Amino acid sequence: MSGFGRIAAYYRNRFAPDVAKSVPDCNLIPLSRRSFIIGTGAAGLLFGFGGVGLGTGVAEAAIGTSRDGYTPTLWYSIAADGAVTVNIKYAEMGQHIGTALARMVADELEVSWDMVRIHAVDTDAKWGLMSTGGSYSVFGEFKPLSQAGAAGRIAMIDAAAQLLGGEASAYTVRNGRISGPGGSITYAELVSQGAVNRVFSPDEIAGMPLKPINERRLIGSPGRALDIPAKVDGTAKYGIDARTEGMVYARPIIPPTRYGSVVETINDTAAKSILGYQQTIALDDPTGFVEGWVVVLADTYPAAMKAARLVEVSWSTGRNSTVSDKDILDFGRKQIDDSSGGSLLRDDDGLADAFAKASENLQAEYTTSTVIQFTLEPLNATAWRDDDGHWEVLTGNQWQSLILPHLESAAGVESGQVTMRTYYLGGGYGRRLFGDYAIPAILASKALGGRPVKLLAERAEDSRFSTPRSPSVQRFKAALQKGDVVGMEHHASAGWPTEVMSPGDLIEGLNKVKFDPFAIHGAEHWYSLGPQKLRALSNTLANETVVPGWLRSVAAGWVNWGLESFVDELARKLGRDPLEFRLERLKAEGRNKGEDPVSTGGALRQAAVLRRAAEMSGYGNTLPPDTGIGIACTHGQERDAPTWCACVAQVHVDRATGKVTCQRLDMAIDAGSLIHPDGALAQAQGGALWGLSMALHEGTEIVNAQVRDLNLDAYSPLRMADLPELNVEFIDSGTVPTGLGEPPVTAPAPAIGNAIFNAIGVRIRHLPIRPEDVLAALKE
Repeated sequence: MSGFGRIAAYYRNRFAPDVAKSVPDCNLIPLSRRSFIIGTGAAGLLFGFGGVGLGTGVAEAAIGTSRDGYTPTLWYSIAADGAVTVNIKYAEMGQHIGTALARMVADELEVSWDMVRIHAVDTDAKWGLMSTGGSYSVFGEFKPLSQAGAAGRIAMIDAAAQLLGGEASAYTVRNGRISGPGGSITYAELVSQGAVNRVFSPDEIAGMPLKPINERRLIGSPGRALDIPAKVDGTAKYGIDARTEGMVYARPIIPPTRYGSVVETINDTAAKSILGYQQTIALDDPTGFVEGWVVVLADTYPAAMKAARLVEVSWSTGRNSTVSDKDILDFGRKQIDDSSGGSLLRDDDGLADAFAKASENLQAEYTTSTVIQFTLEPLNATAWRDDDGHWEVLTGNQWQSLILPHLESAAGVESGQVTMRTYYLGGGYGRRLFGDYAIPAILASKALGGRPVKLLAERAEDSRFSTPRSPSVQRFKAALQKGDVVGMEHHASAGWPTEVMSPGDLIEGLNKVKFDPFAIHGAEHWYSLGPQKLRALSNTLANETVVPGWLRSVAAGWVNWGLESFVDELARKLGRDPLEFRLERLKAEGRNKGEDPVSTGGALRQAAVLRRAAEMSGYGNTLPPDTGIGIACTHGQERDAPTWCACVAQVHVDRATGKVTCQRLDMAIDAGSLIHPDGALAQAQGGALWGLSMALHEGTEIVNAQVRDLNLDAYSPLRMADLPELNVEFIDSGTVPTGLGEPPVTAPAPAIGNAIFNAIGVRIRHLPIRPEDVLAALKE
C-alpha cells in the first residue's frame, strides 16, 4: 500500500471505527459499508454516503436547508436549475484538482460541463482525511467519485422511468436529459418535482458498473478548468488576501535555530517611533515548532514591517546551532558505514553469494544539497477566537488533518474547536503540507485575548522558517559477473519528514525498524538486477537541526538521481548502450510483473515510455562536440501507484566555464487514463522544469542551522532564459489514472547527469550541478 494510502487508512479508522478495518490498496476500497443515499431536499438533490469512508467518506448523509439554501454533503448536489456542485476537500495550488475530480463525477453522472460547479470545503471531521499530496488525489478518488456519479445517473433514470411509465433499461441520458418511452425529462425537472429518492446497498455500490472507456465524454477530453475565471478576474482568494474586522498585523522575527532557542531580551525602544506600532511579544509555544519566536504587532502591515527592523532581540541558541550541509552529509556517510543501522526494505536471499562469486564490483556515492520549496505566496495565516470560544484560522494548507491537533494544542482547546477556512494556495510544492505557520498566528491572537491577528512573513523569514528537502547521501554497490549485474545494494540517508511531523505514519521494515516512505520512495525499482538489498536510514542530525520537509517528488526526486545515474554507470562499465541495457532488464517477471488494476503490465510499461522518449529525441543521432544525450526512466514514486516516466535530455557543456546548458527535454509518460488532459500536460511540463531547475540551478546549503540563501538574489531557480525545448507525450494505456503532480520531476536530473557524461566524459555525482563542479571534474 502507498504511503498516503496508509495515512488515509489511519484517518479512516480514527474517524470511522465502524468501517472496515482491513484496508486494501487505494483504488480497491469500497466507498462505504453503509448506504449511498440520494434524496430530494427543499433546495435540490443531495448525494452522499452514510458513514465515513476512506478519503471521501462523509458523516451520515442528511437533507438540510438553511436561509441560504442547501448545505452540501461531501459528494455533490444538483440544484433545481440543474447545476451540479461538486464539493472539493483538496487544496487548489495551481494543479486544477477541483476540475479533475469534478470531471470524474460529471462524466458518470452524464451532465454538461457548463452546468458543473466546484465548492471548496472547510475543515470538519465528517470529511475524513484532508490532505493534498503524494500525487494521491486523482489516483485515490477515481473509483469512489466515478461510482458516486454513476449512482446518481442510475437514480435519475429510475425516477424518470417511474414518471414517464417505461422500463428504466429503455432510457438513455445525455447532458442531464433523460429520453425514452413517454418522452424526455431533465435532471432539473426531476429535482424540482422532488421525484428522486433512492438508497443503494453496499453490494450495489461495490458492483456499480462504470462506463467503458469509449463511452466517456469528459474524461480524457479537452475542457476548461473551473478555477481559471476567478484567478483571472482577481476574485480568487488566497490566504494572503484574508481580511476580518479588527485585525492586527504581525510580522515574525525568526530565532537563530529551529529548535531550542530561548528569548533572552527584547528591546523595542526604536520601534515605538513607528506610527501604528503596538507591541512586540515573545510567543509561549506548547507545540515545540515555533520555539523562540517573536512577533511584532501593528495596525498595518507596513508598520509591522518597519517596526520589526528596529526591534532588537537576543536569544540563547539551541542545540546544533553550528550544523552545516557537510555535517549532515558526513553524518549520513557514517550511518551507511554502520551496517547494523537503518530499516531494511529489501534483503533478498542470495545477495551475499552473488558478491562472493562476482568477478568485479562497482561502487558509487551520490549526494544532494538542501532544497527549499520557495513558494510565490509567502507563509501567512489569520486567526482569532469567536465569542463562543471557537477558533477560526484562515490560510491555504495542503494537510489540514495533520496540523489541526497542533493548532488545538496552541489554542488550548479540545478537538473540534478549531476550523480552518479553505483558501487557494499561491504555491505548495510540499511546504504547505505542514501548517506550522498557523501556530504563531493563534499564539499571537491568544496573547491578545483572541483578537484577530494576521501574520505574514517576508521572503527572508519565509525561507528561514522553511521545511527544506534534507541533504541526502546514497551509496550503491553492484556485483558483476560474466558481463551482467548479479546483485545490488542501495543505502540511503536523509532527514525524514514523516518522522518529524507525523511519526505515527512511519512504516515497519523487514527488520521491524520503521522507515519514512517519503524518504525512500522511488528506490524500489522495476529492473531485474539479481538479488537486492535496500536500506533507509534516518539522518537524525538533519531531523534535529531543521524540520525536513516534503518537497515536490519527495524522496523520488533525489533517490532516482542516484539510482538512474548508477544504472547508467553499470551500462558503461559493461560496455553496453544505456538504452538497450535498461530495456533488457525491464522484464515483467517476478515482483516486476505488476498487478491489476494499478500496475498492470509492470516493468513493460516503463520500457514502453523509455522507447517512446528515445524515439522522440532522436536517440543515437550524431551530435556536435561537447553535446550529449542522456536517458533516465522512473516509476515516479510508489510501486503500488506507478506513473511511468522517461526523459531524454540533450545538453551542451562549455569546457572553458563549466556551464551546462540544457537544450532539450523529451519526456514520455504513462499515467493511465488522463482525466483532464490540459491539466495533465501543465503538471508534466511544470514537473519536468522543476526537475531541471533542481539539477542545474536550484539549491542552497544549511549554514549554522539555517538555510544560507534567503531570497531570489541568491536562491536561483530556473529562469525563463534557461528554458529548453520541451516535448511531453502521454501514452494513454486506459488503465487506472495515477498521479501527475510529482512523478515528472523525478527523471530530468539523472538524464541531465548522464547527458553530461556523454558530452564530455565526466561523471557528476552531486546536485545541483554547478559550473565549478564540472570544471573540477574535467581537471581530474
